Amino acid sequence: MAAILLDVDGVFHVSREPIAGGAEAVSRLREAGHRLRFVTNNTTQTRAALAEELRSMGIELADEELQTTPRAAAKTLAGRRVLALTMHAIVGELEGIELVGEDAEAVLVGGADETPETNLVFSYMNLARAFHELEGGAELYCLHKNRWWQTKHGPALDAGAFVAGLEYATHVDATVLGKPSTPYFEAALSELDADAGMTWMVGDDIESDIAGAQRHGMRTILVRTGKFRPDAVEASRVRPEGIISSIAQLPDWLEEHA
Repeated sequence: MAAILLDVDGVFHVSREPIAGGAEAVSRLREAGHRLRFVTNNTTQTRAALAEELRSMGIELADEELQTTPRAAAKTLAGRRVLALTMHAIVGELEGIELVGEDAEAVLVGGADETPETNLVFSYMNLARAFHELEGGAELYCLHKNRWWQTKHGPALDAGAFVAGLEYATHVDATVLGKPSTPYFEAALSELDADAGMTWMVGDDIESDIAGAQRHGMRTILVRTGKFRPDAVEASRVRPEGIISSIAQLPDWLEEHA
């Protein structure tokens, strides 16, 4: 029996359109006795909303099995004054953080989405405010630093570009709270009481999912859905233990290779 970390966006759905076979794969993995944890860099919905969305696709999971970056931020930044450039939907997840508009101890940058709210969150005025706070000594954190994500209409620019811009302008390096950060993966392993060398990471992102997990000693499986690009895999030095067509193939692959 194995411990398995499962990415969500691009593995189980794209723009909330389910990828065929995901629900059945999860059921088979549970029947085989594998311990599962769903790990996502999604920064636009609460954990409860994300879990309910997955259940609506037929995927069996409890809220507590879903690990999200806003909750990682709440733990890391608890008690601090934070200027947060995040979607309004996740503000309630930042429990214990004092959200401020000035005199911040930290700046927190969330992720983009496909709605007009992205235009408001990452406006010039908000980014300039963040720049001012960082110049004044605030630390820079981001829920993730993804360059882009996959939508049903094609690739979309993600907030990693704004994080990189702030780093460039201020000479401050951002602390990444989601994948592929060490604390994020360690938290997932701790919840499963699992050793990295005995754990599989399944994802669609060769950088955040596969390379990140390998740096922490995990075994990896890349799916050919979501962000998967053959040219990116060929150009990368990262080599997952397995490449499968989709999450639907995972139970059979593990039975043959694990």
